[in-house]
Amino acid sequence: MLEWIVRLFKKKELDSMKFLIVGLGNIGPEYSNTRHNIGFDVLDQWVKEQGANWDTGRLANVAKFKFRGKQIVAIKPTTFMNLSGKAVKHWMSAERIQPKNVLIVTDDIAIDVGKLRIRGKGSPGGHNGLKDIQAQLGSDKYDRIRFGAGGNFPKGRQVEFVLGQWDKNEEIEVALQKDRACKAIESWIIKGLTGAMNEFSG
Repeated sequence: MLEWIVRLFKKKELDSMKFLIVGLGNIGPEYSNTRHNIGFDVLDQWVKEQGANWDTGRLANVAKFKFRGKQIVAIKPTTFMNLSGKAVKHWMSAERIQPKNVLIVTDDIAIDVGKLRIRGKGSPGGHNGLKDIQAQLGSDKYDRIRFGAGGNFPKGRQVEFVLGQWDKNEEIEVALQKDRACKAIESWIIKGLTGAMNEFSG
């Protein structure tokens, strides 16, 4: 499991004070404000709150800054959703970040709008971005914040639903949950997985 990380560790010590925060989404204006892009939207808000800016990097847009004395590397993969794991693996290796210091922010249609779930492992649940991350890392043991996108769509219309924009009556709740998701990222960095789960899941 994660043999490439083990090899990297033997070659050069991983940085225990560095964290990789990944927001999942698709690049391009046609995907703006869609359910599938909530990972991008949460990171955009959090990076702005930290006074940081995005730069173009390999396989991702990247923002680097300090938070509570810890070095943060935030990325929004530019690989499109289905190849998100390629960007995650690259930046873990390039920045020598250990798996326990990686957090993925993603949408989840199995969770109602207005709720967050924080987990340290689990099935990708049909989410193509999570599937590729699991395939690239060779493990389902990575921390994630799952942002409820709801599942109110007819059978066979899942793709259309997740690539669609939030309903007008959802926008206030989504804005509130984006605020909570930003705070959940901070809690995860400061308190770890269990602390963030206790504070924000539900």
